[in-house]
Amino acid sequence: MMNSMNNVEFLNELVNSKFNVVKTEIINAEQMSFIVDSRDVHTLLTLLKTSGWKQLSYLSAIDWIKEDEFELVYIVFNWDRPVHIQVRTRIKRDRENASFETIIPIYPGAKYYEREVHEFFGIKFPGNPDFHKQLILENWDDMPPLLKDFDPRAYSDSHFEKRDYPEKHINLNNQESKQEKRQKRNLKSLLLRNGGKK
Repeated sequence: MMNSMNNVEFLNELVNSKFNVVKTEIINAEQMSFIVDSRDVHTLLTLLKTSGWKQLSYLSAIDWIKEDEFELVYIVFNWDRPVHIQVRTRIKRDRENASFETIIPIYPGAKYYEREVHEFFGIKFPGNPDFHKQLILENWDDMPPLLKDFDPRAYSDSHFEKRDYPEKHINLNNQESKQEKRQKRNLKSLLLRNGGKK
């Protein structure tokens, strides 16, 4: 295993010599980020995997609603050269048709990450036979919840009965209320500050 700065220098040279990188960011000695054109993602991930970055640690997305784009973020890791690499790219934010070709042929474990991204952001992954299957949000019937224009209050109001909560809460476990302890402590503190006067 090489030291971390040598790993960062190695990666910088490896990626920037072969790709037209939009932006390289050295986050620290254990993390780097490369922003690339969407057409280069599969080739870059293949290069990284054959260079030892064999573990896909995570895949997620960011909704840049004002720019009308999604950013896909792939994080890969190498146990011999311990540097996490973020591969980032932007695609068109189209709520109905946003899509990006699957990376399952490169990282088979992406199958479930792509399902999660589809579920939370609506991005389709052609080539992944299961991307459309629900993974976490069982029976979800609204727009993907991590889109910036999703309104959680409206969803809650339309799907759940409105509850009224009493002003006074009843302690059912027969223990002294923490609220009462807090009030006593605050009163004691007030008395100490004011020389015994409320």
